[in-house]
Amino acid sequence: MTKRRSLAVAAAALVVCGVLALASLASSSMLPQETSSPPPWGAIPSVPGELHVTAAGDYSANDAASAVLSGVGALKPDLHLALGDLSYGSKDGETAWCNFVTARVGMGFPFQLIAGNHESNGQNGHIDNFALCLPNLLAGAVGTYAKEYYVDVPAEKPIARFVLISPGIPFSNGPWDYSEGSERYNWTSAAIDGARAASIPWVVVGMHTPCISMGRYPCQAGSAITNLLVDKKVDLVLNGHEHLYQRTKQLATDSQCPEIRPNSYNPECVQDSDEQLTKGAGTVFSTVGTGGTPLRDVNRMDPEAGYFAAFSGRNSSPSHGLLKLRLTTSRLDAEFLATDGAFMDKFSIGAPAQ
Repeated sequence: MTKRRSLAVAAAALVVCGVLALASLASSSMLPQETSSPPPWGAIPSVPGELHVTAAGDYSANDAASAVLSGVGALKPDLHLALGDLSYGSKDGETAWCNFVTARVGMGFPFQLIAGNHESNGQNGHIDNFALCLPNLLAGAVGTYAKEYYVDVPAEKPIARFVLISPGIPFSNGPWDYSEGSERYNWTSAAIDGARAASIPWVVVGMHTPCISMGRYPCQAGSAITNLLVDKKVDLVLNGHEHLYQRTKQLATDSQCPEIRPNSYNPECVQDSDEQLTKGAGTVFSTVGTGGTPLRDVNRMDPEAGYFAAFSGRNSSPSHGLLKLRLTTSRLDAEFLATDGAFMDKFSIGAPAQ
């Protein structure tokens, strides 16, 4: 072997060792424990005092999904919430789909996952593998990334706590129990109460399955966890699963509405029905299953239809797209941005008038 060839082999060996070291570092960041400092992708929030977030679920790897993800990349939010049902078994597995995402949103961008039913037990990939190639990139996350965790953003003087949970998701060891009084129900309750105790302005919950809907599914999330979120007046709940967009009026429970009952409508549960809502008055549920997979019909005759203020689907202004959120300490502004079609929706939640 010549001296030049020996040097080339040695250099190649160093490159391989470096790659392996980076892979080990990336893998270790996936452990479901609290992180101490943010990775070096940039300051969050990028605009001081304003947190910019996008959200959508139900993607695939088709042209519609490419447009939605490219829309996220163009907006350059501080983070994106991916609300489950990711690749739908797109070619070449989980890593290929992760590359499909990062090619459009950028490397090192916080593309935060929560499991959907399609990747919970290997039907279309496995959530643990997606979590390896699209890891948690937010400092201070607590829990099991991509399955059940919460994170305060920004880590210092947070504007919002994002609580990501998995009710109704058929993991390989069985559906996780979010019934009243269960361990996961209590974990969710404590995560919400902890945010309130820390005076974090906004609590946003993300989970794949909705309960009330104008789509095809029954209350897969379960009425217990749904009513917990309403009872605690979580500001905004984000869902996927239904391949459409739907946004409820602001809902609250009281003596006239002791609970939200699936497959029925009680007008007393509606606190406010317009686009200008009051912070702390109730909860808004927004399903954004418009990330790219083919859309489905909206059922205008659904018994729960009275709860909804806006909706879009295959038979009603069909549009793929994403939900854009802007949060300050006193105001949350939300807007659906269509990447195909012409549907529009806006709503705001603001501090009560003094």
